[in-house]
Formats: sequence, C-alpha cells, structure tokens
Amino acid sequence: MTLLKPLDGSKKIKLNDFDPSDTGKVARLDAQEQTTKLLDELSDLQTLLYAAQQTPVLIVLQGMDTAGKDGTIRGLSAALNPLSCRVASFKVPTPLELAHDFLWRVHAETPGKGTLTIFNRSHYEDVLVARVHNLVPKLVWQARYDLINQFEELVASNGTIILKFFLQISNAEQERRLHEREQDPTKAWKLSPQDWKERELWDDYQAAYEDALNRCSAPHSPWYIVPADHKWYRNLAITEAIVSSLRPSKEGWLDKLKQVGTEEMKQLRAMRQQH
Repeated sequence: MTLLKPLDGSKKIKLNDFDPSDTGKVARLDAQEQTTKLLDELSDLQTLLYAAQQTPVLIVLQGMDTAGKDGTIRGLSAALNPLSCRVASFKVPTPLELAHDFLWRVHAETPGKGTLTIFNRSHYEDVLVARVHNLVPKLVWQARYDLINQFEELVASNGTIILKFFLQISNAEQERRLHEREQDPTKAWKLSPQDWKERELWDDYQAAYEDALNRCSAPHSPWYIVPADHKWYRNLAITEAIVSSLRPSKEGWLDKLKQVGTEEMKQLRAMRQQH
C-alpha cells in the first residue's frame, strides 16, 4: 500500500492536478483499521529509533488554516512516546528572531539523533506568508528557496530522515470547517477574523505553495501532497508515509542494539568474575 508519492524534484507539479477530497479508493472503516495497525508499528519503530541513537527524524507539516496540522499531531501522538518526540510550532517571529537570519530559530529546533521532531508550520512560512503579505522584498524571498535547500541538505547530512507534508484542503472544505468552528463552543477559541481575511488570498497562497513544492523537493527531503478534506484519510496517508520511510532503518537499528547488548553482557560478565 502506497497512498502518497514523494516529490523528489525530478518534475514540476501543478496543485490543480491533485484532488483534496481523494481517498485512494479506501473505505473509511478500513482506513481507520489500517491507521491503528500503522500507529502500533510506528510506536515500535520509535522505540528502536530512540534506543539505537543513530537517526534524527524531522516531520514538517504545512497547510492552509483548518487543513489539519493540529489534528495530525493529535493522531500521531497516540503512538509516539514524548520521551523522544516533541513538537515545535513556528508563529509570528519575535523581535529577537527577526534580528537574526530567517533560519536561525529553525535550526535550533531540528532533532538530534534518536529523536523525532514535528514542525507545526516551519521555515516555509518565510516563502509563504512573507511572500503573500509582502513582508520582505521579492528579491529576499526568492533567494530563500536556495537557502532552504542548503539548510535541508545540511540537516540531511547528519543522517536526518526529513518528511514534509502539505495538507491540501479545498476552498469549500475550509469554509465549511470555519463555519463549523463558529457553531462549536469548544472550537470557537480557534477563530480569528484574520482567518476570513486570509481566505481572500487563497489563490496567492496556492501559487506560493506550488512554487515551494516545486523548488524545494529533493530525494533527501521530499514533499508529500496529502489530500486533507477527509480527516480519516489524511491520518492514514501520513502515518503510512512515515512508517514506510522508517522501516528501511529498522534492521540497522536492531544491529546496533545487538552490538550494544553484546558489549554490555561482556562488561556484566567481567564484573561478576571480579566478585
């Protein structure tokens, strides 16, 4: 089962060619069952990841408002041990952050070996919001694509598995979810007049995302376009992509743990012989 194809930069894509309501011909109940099994496997893989202390994992979540970044994190958290997993959220830069280059605040949040970090929004805001709202000159944000590619190449050179997910929601579904929040007192706190103002810039954001996907995809840091109109399918597709990307490292992690275990047993036997 391969629901999402990674974008490796080998060919240009058009967002209009991807259907936000796609469900991969998977029924909802089947998807939920598959997601549960994949989350169990993800839990086991994370345990090995942490124990082997060899590989960092970086998961980037981007999408329009209501696309489901928080919901995706909640779904993954059912499997992930907080001991070796954390979430970094990137909001409006602080004065201190603005006094540095745009990647300064991001680099400090990248994962170390044996840990998994989820970026809730990311360095891509600097070629999305900054571009759409003209926060910096065009020459500045245009140069950032190459800087982002260099940054991700550096992070990958440390053995980091980088997975970037664009949660693609339709304009109509976003409107429905915003209205839904207005009717639900438990979700109304998420509302802001700015959400509706941002909708007026929908086409500008789509163009900005399309450029980011095309200009910043590589084999070592692929983008995945996730149909996000159906939350249950979004969760299945993302979980499957993460598990599929971690599986190839499993044998290496197990080999490392066997080596560690063998060495520990040698030291334990030597200690007992001394007594």
